Order: sequence, then C-alpha cells, then structure tokens
Amino acid sequence: MEYKNQTPLTEFVLVGFPYPKNLVGPLFIFFLLIYLLTLLGNFLILLVVMSNPQLHKPMYWFLCHLSFLDMTVSTVIVPKVIAGFLEGGGSISFGGCVCQLFLFHFLGCTECFLYTLMAYDRFLAICKPLHYGTIMNRRTCLFLAMGTWLGGCLHSVMETALVFRLPFGWRNQVNYIFCDIPAVLKLVCADTALNEVVTMVDVGFVATTCFFLILTSYMYILSAILKIHSTEGRWRAFSTCSAHLTAVVTYYVPLVFIYLRPGSQDPLDGVVAVFYTSLTPLLNPIIYTLRNKDIKTAVVKRWGGIAM
Repeated sequence: MEYKNQTPLTEFVLVGFPYPKNLVGPLFIFFLLIYLLTLLGNFLILLVVMSNPQLHKPMYWFLCHLSFLDMTVSTVIVPKVIAGFLEGGGSISFGGCVCQLFLFHFLGCTECFLYTLMAYDRFLAICKPLHYGTIMNRRTCLFLAMGTWLGGCLHSVMETALVFRLPFGWRNQVNYIFCDIPAVLKLVCADTALNEVVTMVDVGFVATTCFFLILTSYMYILSAILKIHSTEGRWRAFSTCSAHLTAVVTYYVPLVFIYLRPGSQDPLDGVVAVFYTSLTPLLNPIIYTLRNKDIKTAVVKRWGGIAM
C-alpha cells in the first residue's frame, strides 16, 4: 500500500506518565538526583575495580561492563524525562527517536547477555574451581564480553529496522516516557501484527533463553553449595552469588511485565518503565557494594573507612 500526500514526521512528543502538575518541581529534583546518583554509583564501581589490582578478576571485569551499561542506558532515557518536566512535555526529533530506540534495545539486550555470562562465571568459580583460571583467562573474558555487545547490537539493528521501515501517519504523540517499540508502533498507519509478533518472539526468545541458562547455572551452583560441609564455606559461596541474583530479579521482572504479557503499554507500564530505566541502574551499584565483601573492603581502603 502506498501512502502518497503523507507529510513525513520530523519529531515525536513523549507524553511520559501521568502526574499532578503541582509535582513537577519535586519530580524534576527526584529524577535529577536519581540520574546523578546513578552516574556516581556506577562510576564508583568502575573506579574501585580499575584501581585495585586485587579486583582484576573475571567477575569484576564483567561488573565493570554492567556499570558502564547502567550509566549509558540511564543517560539514553532519563535526561529526556527530566527535560520533559521543564518543557511541560518532551519532544524528540525523528532521528533522535530512532537512536533512542536503537540504543535502549542495544544496551538492554547486551545487559541480558551479560547477566547470563556472569552466571556462567559464578558456575565455573564454584562448580569447577580447579579449571576456573584456565577457562576464564583474560582472552576468553574479552571474547565473551565483546560477544555480548555484538549480540546486543545485532538484535537492536533488526528490531529498529523493522519498526522504522513502516509508514507513519500524522499522529506523533508517544504515550510513553521514551521511544520504545510497542509505543512507537501505535503511531504506524499500517498493519503492525508482524512487528508485534516478531518483537514478542525475539524479546521472548532472548529473555527466556538467557533466564533458562541463568537458572540452570544456579541449579548446579546450589547443588555444589549444599555439598560444602562448613557453614562458613556455604555462606561465602552463596554471598558471591546473592548480589547477582538480586540484580537479575530487578532486571527480569519489569522486562516480563512490559514485553511478554497481553495488553502491553497499559498506563501502568509507564510506571514500570520508570523503575526499569531509572531505578534499576541506580540499584545495581548499591546491591553489588552492599553484598560484596571484596568491593566493600576496597571502598574502605580507598576512602579511609567511608563505605556505602
């Protein structure tokens, strides 16, 4: 079907989530603080790991990638949300919308792969400790980490191309806090059934496969931990995994709620998206700092006993 006499869209309006007008000031301050603390917390993780030779291990190498991802995904989304409070509604150019959608899915998919990789790292460390150093050498870690970034990029290129190959009508209001696939597809003046199926299958396959691999890794880990005779040994082994498990839960619950259920893009999705894009990147450095003895020790040594 051809769409002649159709004016090309040059910008979109990000409607955001509903809130009372008298809360504009407090919400602006809240999101600004969240964003600044996210950058500070994740930068702290990067600084501590890179400056401490004792933390130059695969587990913390992957954690650095996670911190960088959290800083980046927050930067892709939150500044536009903050600007929306100042402008009374955020606008974003067509090209900016394309970039935002691409970067969000690129970073999100990469993070999904990275969580799986971190679970595999914990599996090797606890279940195959004698072979851990040989398997997870520097070259392997670099190869695996770069593989997560490449996989995320390929996923996002496909999803973004499928969305923006479609014709858009005159409507330009995105009923969401950022340009995401389900919200943008509602503005397309063509049949989007194929896109919706592909998105659900693609995101569902990636998320389900990664979650299954994580679950499988932790089943083996739990079995190995239960075979440890000393209570102290079991607790130490479990403590090395608890932070990662907590981070996985905060990542997957919003993902499933938004993308893998009927009726996606309900008003409640905007609230969940706020948690997913703003609070989760802030929680990760807190989780890993509070639940990881090595990082807490490194923070204490570097800042003279001031720990988070």
